[in-house]
Amino acid sequence: MSALFEPYTLRSLTIPNRIWMSPMCQYSAEVDGPDAGVAGDWHFSHYTSRAVGGTGLVLVEATAVSPEGRISPADLGLWNDTQTDAFRRITAFLKAHGTTPGIQLAHAGRKASTDRPWLGGGPVAEDRGGWQPLGPSPVPFDEGHPVPEELTADQIREVVAQFAEAARRALAAGFEVAEVHGAHGYLIGEFLSPYSNHRTDEYGGSFENRTRFALEVVDAVRAVWPDELPLFFRISATDWLTEDDSDERQGWTADDTVRFARELKAHGVDLLDVSTGGNAARVRIPTGPGYQVPFAARIKAETGLPVAAVGLITEPEQAEKIVANDEADAVLLGRELLRDPYWARRAARELGAAVTAPSQYGRAV
Repeated sequence: MSALFEPYTLRSLTIPNRIWMSPMCQYSAEVDGPDAGVAGDWHFSHYTSRAVGGTGLVLVEATAVSPEGRISPADLGLWNDTQTDAFRRITAFLKAHGTTPGIQLAHAGRKASTDRPWLGGGPVAEDRGGWQPLGPSPVPFDEGHPVPEELTADQIREVVAQFAEAARRALAAGFEVAEVHGAHGYLIGEFLSPYSNHRTDEYGGSFENRTRFALEVVDAVRAVWPDELPLFFRISATDWLTEDDSDERQGWTADDTVRFARELKAHGVDLLDVSTGGNAARVRIPTGPGYQVPFAARIKAETGLPVAAVGLITEPEQAEKIVANDEADAVLLGRELLRDPYWARRAARELGAAVTAPSQYGRAV
């Protein structure tokens, strides 16, 4: 049997195969008013088509735990009842067609209040519907970006509570996997890295202090997320910084990630979603097919924590080898699933496996 199409069980949840959809922002929610941050028809079509296509787990895009936690004004949110209710239509469809519904809970931190990518992606000023970004330190992401407001200890506790409340809402909305977004230079990742975290209190300086906020979020989410359901954490395994890139401050490294993975495992995280980069602008990233897989493989080998690999995984045979060779427990496809919602069906044909077809399509299978 194809390793890629073997079911995978975490806690009491069994995911039908190892082809998972990576969270990818659609920037397509209403911007303001009572429907701000609410999943609409575009989101329903986008996610349910991947379920019909045979994807085992669909992770809904970065969903903000608060209005100021959005990357853009058009991001999804999960801080009110209207948003919670709108997700139920999506999760019910995914489950009905054999796909596990998951959601990524996020706070954009200093990278918040930016425009849609196809409109340039630059910072949105407050007089144009933007807001003051927050961060661990008053250090802007890049030239032309605003200086974030440094979070106080009380504000940090508020954000931790917002993650927990969003997790409660995710459960009520029908999701079966929750993922904490700690990657790509958003708020949690900003705290982890000494490149962006210049604090001198209990949330900055040492490794233990810089990881404190992330572990507080994990603990708060795990406390409200059912014991029988898995919790994921997405991490950037490296900032891709060298001493020349970072001037006075080195960034987050692969060694840090291995060390932190052991902590996450002890705090109830069931799987690490391994990506890289996003915290420092203009770094040199050596991209190529599967370029992030070695990070996932190392974490799995050295910590025993299950991992999912992501990054330029585009071909069925490539994905099959990653799972069969035990480099990762699953693959997360991003842009490839944007190009081909039915990628899992194509992979099944090429690898001699099968995925369940909707009854309406049975005569074509």
